[in-house]
Amino acid sequence: MSLRELRLKRGLTQQQLGNKVGMTQGRIADFEAGRRSVGNMTLDSALAICDALRVSNPRKLLEDSSPKENNAE
Repeated sequence: MSLRELRLKRGLTQQQLGNKVGMTQGRIADFEAGRRSVGNMTLDSALAICDALRVSNPRKLLEDSSPKENNAE
């Protein structure tokens, strides 16, 4: 599930999530739009976002941002 999907599922705006985790709304927007890689955020930031979104497994944030393998041959 993407960061955006998780945020919307919790009923938060980008601004509200940013306030909870100490980031700007623009930084959250950059992560959601793929302008910044979720995989490159600091551990502290990832854990803060997981706490704010009530996600127990931080890998959920990374699942949607990892490259998909093309197995169709």
